[in-house]
Amino acid sequence: MSLDIAFEKESQPTSPGPGSVDLNAARRGALAEIDNAKVRTGCDFADAGTFFAFGGSRCGARLTGELYTDAYDIFAINLASTMIGYVYNAQSGANGKLTSNQDLGLKVATPVGTLFGQLGFGYLADVYGRKKLYGIEVLVIITATIGQAVAGHGPAVSLIAVLCFWRFIMGVGIGGDYPLSATITSEFAATRIRGRMMTAVFASQGWGQLSAALVSLVVVSAFKQQILADPDHYAHHIDFCWRLLIGLGAVPGGIALYFRLTLPETPRFTMDVERNVKQASSDVDAFLSTGGYVHDYEQQNVRVDAPVATRRDFFAHFGKWENGKVLLGTAYSWFALDVAFYGLGLNSGIILGAIGYGGTAPKGTTLAFQRWKNMHDLSIGNIILSVAGLIPGYWVSFLFIDSWGRKPIQLMGFIMLTITLTIMGFGFRAFQAHSVPAFVFMYCLTNFFQNFGPNTTTFIIPGEVFPTRYRATAHGFSAASGKFGAIIAQVMAFKLKDRGGPNNWINHLLEIFALFMLTGIFSTLLLPETKGKSLEELSGEDQDNFIRSAPVKVDA
Repeated sequence: MSLDIAFEKESQPTSPGPGSVDLNAARRGALAEIDNAKVRTGCDFADAGTFFAFGGSRCGARLTGELYTDAYDIFAINLASTMIGYVYNAQSGANGKLTSNQDLGLKVATPVGTLFGQLGFGYLADVYGRKKLYGIEVLVIITATIGQAVAGHGPAVSLIAVLCFWRFIMGVGIGGDYPLSATITSEFAATRIRGRMMTAVFASQGWGQLSAALVSLVVVSAFKQQILADPDHYAHHIDFCWRLLIGLGAVPGGIALYFRLTLPETPRFTMDVERNVKQASSDVDAFLSTGGYVHDYEQQNVRVDAPVATRRDFFAHFGKWENGKVLLGTAYSWFALDVAFYGLGLNSGIILGAIGYGGTAPKGTTLAFQRWKNMHDLSIGNIILSVAGLIPGYWVSFLFIDSWGRKPIQLMGFIMLTITLTIMGFGFRAFQAHSVPAFVFMYCLTNFFQNFGPNTTTFIIPGEVFPTRYRATAHGFSAASGKFGAIIAQVMAFKLKDRGGPNNWINHLLEIFALFMLTGIFSTLLLPETKGKSLEELSGEDQDNFIRSAPVKVDA
């Protein structure tokens, strides 16, 4: 029976009787329509999942575009920092390199902002709704990206300080995207392909990271003649390169903005947080038939008596060990993963340089040529790392996430990362002396198992295992824990890497990263397997009596 028809009858009690409708049954029926949905073309949604994954659907375009932008903006600084050093530190004692504190500031500002954005946007999305927040974070990112590209300096202000400010603001916007994208995807997806839907959204990060390296290669190659003509003491044209590299990150964000603003509210939020079962049921029918929704602004808001998000309810829910351990597992697993993921990802140029990859120009060449070759080689190196490890890892996860499951993939990933980082750390000197290509292979293998492993699953699981009224908050908290790990990784890397000489401690940092991967194995054991289960099954709450009494009319 259609819920719209059912609500035309009197609906006083929550249990079935003459002239009434069981609101709990009505709610379960509406949610089942989403969980068992098929695409409007009549084909099974599992087949459509592949089409969605490559950006073929409107929903895919809406959700993937901004995570693509996030990764581009985060990891572009890995290449841009080298360029900025050549331009602004060429005449200083740093010999064209950023000082450790300058490099640390540029690379840690975004994770700090991301941490605040994940906590803030996650909470607000559970209070005001996913739709109302979705798009605001994109505007923040676009504004901050343009601010970086046109940043200047003078006697009273440092360029690095200005860039750190804008990267912090950009991080706040990026942080908001994590809980919003994960929550919206999970709440709209059919149960049997929810893992693939969420993986496809998150996998756009791999393309964003690759795009940053490709754009770097293009701009460096385009300005080759001008760079080679620059005097040794002033790398004038490299200034154009880093500004283009960062500024172009605003383009995909602008494209994604339109799609964000046209995305409907999730029926689960309308049903469980706004407690308007009738409007939610209408939204379900409209979304499954047209991909959109129609809101009747003249109708009264009819709220049912269902659990409400309060501080007391929050602590009562997560105070139970069966619920609290899940939040602990998602938060610590993301924390452990990001220590290594960002420790490697934001410092790949440093690590590749330390091992001896790239940057070695023939003797007798000019300083301008050496600068150009180093930037060119670092761009190529990052392309190799993305193509050979990062992107394949995402898409292998896509193939197995709904058949093998989230927990086995995360567990396997942490185990493999412990092994690969241990080999890279303890074998660093041997690789450095005898086989740089073997080290690059191990680096690619590590990137592969990060994405065919915990980097994907730590994004997915928190979007599935919590009640709707706390889903974005808990996902934001878990993601913020990860960014706290990324901050620790950056501070640790820049304070320790030069102990005993330039980049002398890189091998020990890799060993420390391996230790964190080992701890991630144990936090994964706290998590449930989520494949094949509805979000309501995973919430840990009684669904048969979720609605406790008759609806109450509230002015719209």
